[in-house]
Amino acid sequence: MNAPLPSRSPEASRRRLLQAGAAGAALVAAPFAAQLARAQAGNIKIGFLVPLTGPYAPEAQDQVRSAELAVKDFNDAGGFNGRKAELLVRDDKLNAGEAATRTLELIEKDKVDFMAGSLSAATQLSMNAVTRERKVIFVSISQSDAINEVKDFSPYTFHEALNPHLTAGAVARYCFPKFGKRIVYLTADYAYGHEMVRGFERAGKAFGATTLADIRHPLGTSDYSAFLPRIQALKPDILVMNNFGRDFLNALKQATDFGLKSTTRIITPVLLFTARQTGGADVFDGVVGGTSYYWGIEDHVPAAKVFNDKFRKAYNGALPSDYGALGYAGVRSVLQGVLDAKTTQSDQVSAAMTRMKYNWYKGPEYYRACDHQAVQSVLIIESKSKGNKDKNDVFNVVHTDEPSEANLRTCAELGHKA
Repeated sequence: MNAPLPSRSPEASRRRLLQAGAAGAALVAAPFAAQLARAQAGNIKIGFLVPLTGPYAPEAQDQVRSAELAVKDFNDAGGFNGRKAELLVRDDKLNAGEAATRTLELIEKDKVDFMAGSLSAATQLSMNAVTRERKVIFVSISQSDAINEVKDFSPYTFHEALNPHLTAGAVARYCFPKFGKRIVYLTADYAYGHEMVRGFERAGKAFGATTLADIRHPLGTSDYSAFLPRIQALKPDILVMNNFGRDFLNALKQATDFGLKSTTRIITPVLLFTARQTGGADVFDGVVGGTSYYWGIEDHVPAAKVFNDKFRKAYNGALPSDYGALGYAGVRSVLQGVLDAKTTQSDQVSAAMTRMKYNWYKGPEYYRACDHQAVQSVLIIESKSKGNKDKNDVFNVVHTDEPSEANLRTCAELGHKA
C-alpha cells in the first residue's frame, strides 16, 4: 500500500504556484529583454529610397551622396548613446508600386527606424502611405503639394523639400511682371507638373496673367518636336516648362534648336544644377527658375560654406546640387530629432522635430506645426552664359524669397484644424 502523500496547505500551494509562475515569466522574458537590449545597442537605421535608375538618376545619386554625408557627420560626433547611424539605400525605379514595396521591405525585413527620400510626387505619396500606417517617420525630399494635405498627412510625415505652390509662386512673382502675361505651359503629365501649373496660375492672377495653353506630355518623353510649332503659333511671352530632369533638358534643347527663344522667354519652376552642367551655357542661355539651394550662396551664407566644404572634401572637390542638399537636410533633421528626443521612438522624435529651428546648409528653417512643411527660402536663379569663374559657376542668384509661412497655402486650406 502506498504511503499517503504529505498534505500541503492552500497557502503553501499558492506560494509555490506564484514562485513557479515568476520563474517561468523570467525565462520567457529573458529572450525579449535580450532582444530589446540588442535593438537599443544596434545601429539607427534610415531607409533611403530614390530613383537610382531612370531620368532622375543624376539627381538621385547626388541625394545619396549628401545623405551619406549627414550620416557621417552624426557618427563622427559620437552618434546617440554610442549608437551609430546607418543608411540603407534602395532604388524605387521612379515607380509608385516599387516605392511602396521597397518601403515595406525596409520596415518589415530590414527593421529601419526611419525613412527618407523620393524624387517624385507619386513615389513619395506611396512611401508615405506605408510609413503612416506603420507609424514610421518619413522625411520627403521631393516636391509635392498633396503630401501636406490632411488626407495624406500624419504625425510621422515631414516635408523637407520645397512644394510646388511655394516654388511656382516665387518664380511667377519674379518673372511675370518682368517678361509678360501671355503664358504657355509645357507640362509633364503627372502630379508634379499639374501642381506647378496650379501654383503659377494662382500667383499669376495678381498680375493679370493669361494661360494660352497647358500642353501636357508623358513622363519620359524624348521628342518634343510635335509641340514646338503649336507653342510658337500661340506667340506667348513666356513658356513655362513644368518638367524635370532629363525631360526638362530634352525639351529645352529642342526648343533652343527650334529658335523659340527669339520670341519667347523660357522659365521653369525648378532649375537644376545637374541639368545646367550637362546642357551647357548655350542651351540654358536666358533661362530663369527657382531652386531650394545653389552652392554659390556660400559667399554670404556661412552654413552653405560649411556644407560645401564638407562635400568637397568627401567627393574629390565636387559641389552639391540642389536636390542633393535636400538629401543631407532630410537625414540630418531626423537624426537631430533623435538627439533632441533622446530616443528613436517615433512619436517623441516627431515632437522634437516639430520644435526644431535649424540651419543645416542654406539659412534658417523650421517645420510648420500643422503640416510639417519646411518653411525656408526660395532662390530665383538665372543661367550664366559668360563670366563664369569655373565649370560650377553656372547661375546668378537674382532674388531670394525669404522664409515665410505667408507664401504657403494656409493650414485651413490644407484641411488642418487651427
